[in-house]
Amino acid sequence: MTSTTALVILGFAVASARIDAPTVCLGLLMLAGSVLRPRVGQIYRTSLDYVVVIALYLLSGVSSAILVCAVGALGQDRRHPLQKKVFNGAQSVICAAAGGAVFHFANGPIGADVLLHPWSAIWSTTAANATWLVVNALLLCVVLSVEPGDPTPIAFLRKVALPTSPSLLGYGLLGLLLAVAWLSGLNFLSILLIFIPLYVSRWALSQYEAERRAQAATMRAFIQVIETKDLYTRGHSERVSEGVGMLGRHLHLPEDRQQALEHAGLLHDVGKVGVPTSIIRKPGRLDDSEMDAIRLHPARGVELIGNIPFLEEVKSAVLHHHEKYDGSGYPAGLSGTNIPYFARIIGIVDAFDSLTSTRSYRPARGVDETLAILLHDRNTHFDPELVDSFVEVIRNRGWKSATDQPAPDGSVAAPIDHDDLSLGSGGGASGSAAGPG
Repeated sequence: MTSTTALVILGFAVASARIDAPTVCLGLLMLAGSVLRPRVGQIYRTSLDYVVVIALYLLSGVSSAILVCAVGALGQDRRHPLQKKVFNGAQSVICAAAGGAVFHFANGPIGADVLLHPWSAIWSTTAANATWLVVNALLLCVVLSVEPGDPTPIAFLRKVALPTSPSLLGYGLLGLLLAVAWLSGLNFLSILLIFIPLYVSRWALSQYEAERRAQAATMRAFIQVIETKDLYTRGHSERVSEGVGMLGRHLHLPEDRQQALEHAGLLHDVGKVGVPTSIIRKPGRLDDSEMDAIRLHPARGVELIGNIPFLEEVKSAVLHHHEKYDGSGYPAGLSGTNIPYFARIIGIVDAFDSLTSTRSYRPARGVDETLAILLHDRNTHFDPELVDSFVEVIRNRGWKSATDQPAPDGSVAAPIDHDDLSLGSGGGASGSAAGPG
């Protein structure tokens, strides 16, 4: 259906397109393509093809813009399957036609009239730009809705389309500037004036994105090292990250705070990479020195992520996720709302996942039983309002507990261990580390 619609539109465009210098030059630029398709995040690529299209609306008319979109589709990555190439080409043609229709009905100026009616040019191209972006997003949502798995249409709109739309609308003004520069006498040089800075900025952003991906990969490698030390905790960090994400969305955190919270959940135990394996795997109670090593892992975690700028705001969460609401936690003995907000959230989810997972000394507890423990420990160990919110989230959405864990070691006679720090004053420690009897 999409391809048929695009072919019909293209047929009308070919019949009336103007093959002039702007069409040829910008068509070649569209064919080159790579400068117009920067990456957004680790998965998505956005398209700046509409920058060229908007310029062509003003320079040569809507039909020429549609024709150039079709030509630009020939420059797609050859590794893409044919079906994807056809859809991408059809999508570009339909978006150009939709934007062109709005440009036409908004009485957008063409050629020399652009310089005579600048406000009309600004209004009509902005409306065309917005139309392109909306139609493009809707077409992608249709594709995502028929393909199972991630990303879902809602996730795409929330994480990509809406956050990037203001900047992409701004990029659309480059098309207007290109047209004005061309009509002012710069001709071909106007392309260099606009797209060389665009290419440089794209290169700089790609370097930053590559650095972020490398840093994230490094952190995940740390997490994997930790979890290979103890098979019972495999997947724990990912589940905590997912759990705090569920709670954060329930609390309507802004997108940037939500992402920081999920990072903190993933990295909350990264400092355990420096804790001896013999202590992490010890099934019985810990003595004072062993408990001290465990209690150092939040500070070690902050040391590991301390030099990574984009994780700056998660440091306090990593450092204080073992504080308790009544002040009996560590490392600083903070209490109440003096405990950082993210740390209070992570402390709840961390305890919940630990209790609903199998350990060497006990089987996994049920979800309902664990929620009852959290409610019992509100005001003492956990923020009462956050506990109530988390319980509501789990009861409404459910929880996927850990699977494929080893069975408990029946020879171990310890009711709790250092992973169950939310239970009892001793938290699995012995000696003075156990606290009051």
